[in-house]
Amino acid sequence: MDGMNDRLKELGERTDDQELRAGSQERRADSQQERTDVRQERIDLAARELADISDRLQAAAQALRDAI
Repeated sequence: MDGMNDRLKELGERTDDQELRAGSQERRADSQQERTDVRQERIDLAARELADISDRLQAAAQALRDAI
């Protein structure tokens, strides 16, 4: 009987450890997702800025061609 109780206690402790690890992994995944989201927002912003700069350069080039 004592052996069974010890075994149940051991299984309970293992389960607790696994739950702690799973929670830690979930927090890391959430943190990684947040970093990924922030990076994607920065990439999107940079792409929009580059498109705007490209439009302005094309307009300036066209104005120069028209002036010649």
